[in-house]
Amino acid sequence: MLNIASIIVGLIALLLAIPAFIPFLGLVNWLVLPIAAVGVALGAMSSRNTGRNLNLVVFLIGAVRLSLGGGII
Repeated sequence: MLNIASIIVGLIALLLAIPAFIPFLGLVNWLVLPIAAVGVALGAMSSRNTGRNLNLVVFLIGAVRLSLGGGII
């Protein structure tokens, strides 16, 4: 059950991360990172790895995008 919740949280974070790749919308990544972190925590409590891995990928992509934009752009 926690794995399904983690996947849902990961999909929400992924949907929010997609517009963050548009220039000048990089600030949305500050919202994506905590959501993905919650998904990682839910996935870590689950017996499966799918949700945790999805959230780790979304978190990594958001963090790299945020660092490339200098935290703002």
